Amino acid sequence: QVQLVESGGGLVQAGGSLRLSCVASGRTVNRYAMGWFRQAPGKEREFVAAISWSGPSSGSTVYEDSVKGRFTLSRDNGKNTVYLQMDSLKPEDTAVYYCAARLYLRPATMTEGDYVYWGQGTQVTVSS
Repeated sequence: QVQLVESGGGLVQAGGSLRLSCVASGRTVNRYAMGWFRQAPGKEREFVAAISWSGPSSGSTVYEDSVKGRFTLSRDNGKNTVYLQMDSLKPEDTAVYYCAARLYLRPATMTEGDYVYWGQGTQVTVSS
């Protein structure tokens, strides 16, 4: 079992930055693909970014098109933590952001249903 706790959300002006953290406990997360998803009011949850487990494709990442070049996903295996650095934030980035993990040694994907462990979410609000 993997428990995930997100932090780092808040209110920021457009053009600003935030760094979200996702701390995992219960297992050593370097063998788990991790992803971030977000859900804006009135919308379905959508993929943001994912990072592979530390293996043959160690640290490889994939991003949703609207965040490419603005968001950076990284992991610190020693701290069991995944970070989502968000720069050049836009009002349309406003959402609750969720950290998620796949089952052991599964590859990173963009599909919400592939992720079985979820955090409680952290609110990100970008004002115009």
